[in-house]
Amino acid sequence: MIEATRAVFLHQVKYSETSVVATVYTEAFGRQAYIIQGVRNTKSKRKAGLLQPLFLLEIEAYHKPGREVQQMKDFRLDTAFRTLPFDVSKSALALFLAEILYKTIRNEEPDPPLFHYIYHSILLLDRMEKGTANFHLWFLTRLLPFLGFQPENNFSPSFPWFDLKNGRFLQSRPLHPVAPSLDESALLSKLFDLDQDDLHTFRLTPSQRKRLLELLIEYYSIHSDSFGKIHSAGIFHDLFQ
Repeated sequence: MIEATRAVFLHQVKYSETSVVATVYTEAFGRQAYIIQGVRNTKSKRKAGLLQPLFLLEIEAYHKPGREVQQMKDFRLDTAFRTLPFDVSKSALALFLAEILYKTIRNEEPDPPLFHYIYHSILLLDRMEKGTANFHLWFLTRLLPFLGFQPENNFSPSFPWFDLKNGRFLQSRPLHPVAPSLDESALLSKLFDLDQDDLHTFRLTPSQRKRLLELLIEYYSIHSDSFGKIHSAGIFHDLFQ
């Protein structure tokens, strides 16, 4: 039976000379892997161009519950972007966030709130004119509740140190080797409560932005099984100077 659903493209690997296995996050079926036959053929170059990080697709596929790899019949662009494919910094952000989603979302069951968060966040990134440099930090913190390890923002003068392991602020410096400093802990507290409309007002130096990203990645690695190394993380050091 052919099913249609919206999907966010995350990752692909070569399957044969003309085919790939694409991993997408779908609205109807959660995370799924699909064989797309013939997409690497010279005649399919235009279609292959749609298989880019965080592209929003409408797919038609043969879906059989329990099958590790499904068969995709067709796919098309669900929403046309204004800036994301053409802006170097936004494309780099998409590459990084797609890697994060690929490593953290494993559930092959529908999760409408999570899908809608990801979908509308991508549209927000595409339409943003200011605050882009902080978007990935905001996205990562807002993703945490969906993954089940949201930190407790109990920051106060009495609890000024953020504990990466336990996800809350402590009275004294935690023993974790990558523990944030007092200043970094205060910035994390502000980030945890940051609204999307205020991204451009969250003032950070390039070194602070890089450090907050390192701390968030460390937090993810502690709380997410098989998280591993994020290969695209280094791109931000040069892009957002």
